[in-house]
Amino acid sequence: MFTGLVEETGKILNITSIGGGKRISFSASKVLEDSKIDDSICVNGVCLTVVGIDSSSFTAEAVGETLVKSTLSNAKSGDIVNLERSVRLMDRLGGHLVQGHVTGTGTITNITNYGENYYLEVELPTGSEKYVIDEGSVAIDGISLTVAKVNGRKITLSVIPHTWKVTSLNGKSTGAKVNIEVDVIAKYIEKLLTSGKPGNTQSFSSDWFKEMGY
Repeated sequence: MFTGLVEETGKILNITSIGGGKRISFSASKVLEDSKIDDSICVNGVCLTVVGIDSSSFTAEAVGETLVKSTLSNAKSGDIVNLERSVRLMDRLGGHLVQGHVTGTGTITNITNYGENYYLEVELPTGSEKYVIDEGSVAIDGISLTVAKVNGRKITLSVIPHTWKVTSLNGKSTGAKVNIEVDVIAKYIEKLLTSGKPGNTQSFSSDWFKEMGY
């Protein structure tokens, strides 16, 4: 579990093919301080397991659905990535609950600069817009951001100068693909509201609330 507060940016150093996926090495500094093999590090919003580590880099493997759903499928050496270590129970939750399980990829459709602030417009993957609300949270390339406005599949996000400066966003341009993770709480609510049959919606009655323990 992560918070969406990026600790530092790193760079992809090397990519090699493995059976069914890729082994990728990343330069890093801060996230290496107490990390070890088998730990989790969020890379551009994707939870990856450390399989190799030294004083200036770590290596992880991406396979299967991770490649299908994320931008790691088209990653290349030299790409800048956002990095965050998994959250500890003693840590402050400054962002929101981020699993590192990417919903899919979206597209930056517009970037507008207002003084030192930036407005980012992103088109979400089909079907994911139902999980996003005005003033809700969404993770873009692993960055916890607040949704300013939802317009169909397009969302507008306000990015403060600090976030723009310390994340990979400052190197993005219109048309860039980004990893999207919607708020997991919305998915649980959807599951709760639907019965076991597709298309059926749970009706809220006094009996239902009693059954749920209220």
